[in-house]
Amino acid sequence: MASQSQGIQQLLQAEKRAAEKVADARKRKAQHLKQAKEEAQMEVDQYRREREQEFQSKQQAAMGSQGNLSAEVEQATRRQVQGMQSSQQRNRERVLAQLLGMVCDVRPQVHPDYRIAA
Repeated sequence: MASQSQGIQQLLQAEKRAAEKVADARKRKAQHLKQAKEEAQMEVDQYRREREQEFQSKQQAAMGSQGNLSAEVEQATRRQVQGMQSSQQRNRERVLAQLLGMVCDVRPQVHPDYRIAA
């Protein structure tokens, strides 16, 4: 009987060791999967950064010429506005004098189509 209980004890211990080995194997597998996932995510992030940098450089190259054009157009527009403002300042008094002269110097005349009823 003692040999049977000793055999049962050995079986229980063997089962316990087997369960521990399976649990350790599962932990290692989970750890390997987690590590592989992290490495894959790092590779994806690196690839994304490289592609983004490549896109930015291509965009900068394409937009560089357009950026210069917009700056030139903006500068030309400023020059035109400044020219119009200086022209307005130079001709202001003369235009005001003409307008006031036309409004204040009224010369009454009979309209050529007016007929005196006789």
